[in-house]
Amino acid sequence: MRARTVEILLVEDNPGDARLAIEALKDAHVLNSIHHVIDGAEALAFLKHQPPYRDSPKIDVVLLDLNLPKVSGKEVLAIMRADPTLKKLPVIALTTSALPSDIDFCYEHGANAYMTKPVEFDQFYKALKSFECFWLSVVALPND
Repeated sequence: MRARTVEILLVEDNPGDARLAIEALKDAHVLNSIHHVIDGAEALAFLKHQPPYRDSPKIDVVLLDLNLPKVSGKEVLAIMRADPTLKKLPVIALTTSALPSDIDFCYEHGANAYMTKPVEFDQFYKALKSFECFWLSVVALPND
């Protein structure tokens, strides 16, 4: 178990999916703090500490939906990987899309993992618990 709280940014516009993800992650056996934004523009402002997120914490891992309003998840990923301060931040695409072109895009643009959201409630919950087990308990996250 980690000695400090893991800061997670959940970028999800679907209220039901967000609620389920937050519930599954709060049920985790690691210390984590979940921050939720509903579109790509908010995600970038949060990560770059821009208004209204000037005091936002340093994030350890991003769960990124691809189909977002304002700025798409693909655009967010590309912007993050072009930014020297965000390029090492682990990003896990968490989306309903199973399109090979979306999967390829995400890996070509530096996503660390790609998870397709299962339609069934129980399967979605299990997928998030698997994320929690691997990414928050096993993986060493970057320090800076």
